[in-house]
Amino acid sequence: MPDPYQALLERIKVINKLRAVEELLEWDQLTHMPPKGVGARAEMKALLAALRHERQTSPEIGDLLEQSSADGDPVRATNIRETRRLYERAVKVPSELVKELARTASLGNDIWTRARADSDFRAFAPTLSKLLGLKRQEAEYIGYENEPYDALLDEFEPGATAEEIAGLFAELRGRLVPLVQAIAEARQRPDFSILKRHYPRAAQETMGRKFAEEMGFDFEAGRLDVSVHPFTISMSCDDVRMTTRYDEHYMPSAVFGVLHEAGHSLHEQGREPQHAFTPMGSYVSLGIQESQSRMWENQVGRSRPFWEHHYPWARELYPEALGNVGLDEFYAAINTVAPSLIRVEADELTYNLHIIVRFELERDLVSGRLEVADIPDAWNRKMTKLVGITPGNDAEGCLQDTHWSGGAFGYFPTYALGNLYAAQFFAAAREALGDLGASIRGGDLRPLNEWLRTHIHRHGMRYRAGELVRLVTGKPLSIEPFMTYVNAKFKPIYGLP
Repeated sequence: MPDPYQALLERIKVINKLRAVEELLEWDQLTHMPPKGVGARAEMKALLAALRHERQTSPEIGDLLEQSSADGDPVRATNIRETRRLYERAVKVPSELVKELARTASLGNDIWTRARADSDFRAFAPTLSKLLGLKRQEAEYIGYENEPYDALLDEFEPGATAEEIAGLFAELRGRLVPLVQAIAEARQRPDFSILKRHYPRAAQETMGRKFAEEMGFDFEAGRLDVSVHPFTISMSCDDVRMTTRYDEHYMPSAVFGVLHEAGHSLHEQGREPQHAFTPMGSYVSLGIQESQSRMWENQVGRSRPFWEHHYPWARELYPEALGNVGLDEFYAAINTVAPSLIRVEADELTYNLHIIVRFELERDLVSGRLEVADIPDAWNRKMTKLVGITPGNDAEGCLQDTHWSGGAFGYFPTYALGNLYAAQFFAAAREALGDLGASIRGGDLRPLNEWLRTHIHRHGMRYRAGELVRLVTGKPLSIEPFMTYVNAKFKPIYGLP
């Protein structure tokens, strides 16, 4: 008699292959698709979403789930558990709503892009209102215990709740704001203008590619392209595509953007090929996924050991910009803490405050406490209060992020969670690998990548995020490793006790 689990596995793989095709269409739309193709692309993506939903909610899946047994195998147990979770979510949502969400999100990205270019929130507001209404419907169909935001958050950070995250963020904000204030009042200050000199794009491309290769990114199984908003999309561990954007008068945008996206990409390439298109071949949560990008961007890429190795070469690449700049000055500049308007260009400390702004706004939007028309004013008030800077227009304010244009409500908090996970994982890696700083200083990033593959990447969705943190670090998630890390790093730069 055929094994029901194997039959279930084949159906799971078909569903996830359809999802990979959707991802490929998304990558093409954001990188190479001609502008007039947006309408047809929206219809294609809506069709694929409907086909995937139809297969995901098939009664056969339900029957096979009932018949399948893990037989004590953790891989089988993971695939059955996660397939059941997704099946039970999917069967609650009508196919027409899934199709309409996919269509509206595809069109929404194009409308957002144009509205952002014109700095005109009103041009995007009707589409956002429609998307918000559709996501509220989705939340009601899925169901929730406390608030509708929880149903949407569960898609990105399974098992997390808005109340739990709000408590963690309140604790983080309480510790960060005084540190940011002390830094703002410090007399010792980096020369941030160093980073706004002329950095030729060709040299930035060379640097970004070299860093990605040193990290372990396999260009035979991936690409690096350009987009308005940097992102990483994976069709499989052998086809991972990342993007960045270039500004010849702000080097960190591309260089640290590549380090960040390559961190995501290593997580994708680091999973075991035999689990492709199954939950064991996916990531446990977006917060864990984000921990990998933030670790490589910040704990590694903005560390002194990293630049002790690379800075002589950087000066050769950018002789006009860095020829008269010492390592100490450069290191301080790339770790400048200052309120900024753009999230993706924010420093390590204020970045988390950017995320708290977005989390609180979208939580209020989903609950109905905030109307779409009031977003620009609400955004500006929160930015002023938390980050200490007020946007001058919609493009540098509420239109800067693409997430809401795709209906991704519940995504933003995973970024700050990623920072916390990253600090805790990196502390564990340092303890396990001995003098990790010496390895990085010597230009050898392989030990860290191999440790991450062994302890995080290969597990796929075997553990929930909280379980994985306990397994890898021996402790539950806490803000303490992050605060220890940022205090040790930033206080010397700013001459603080």
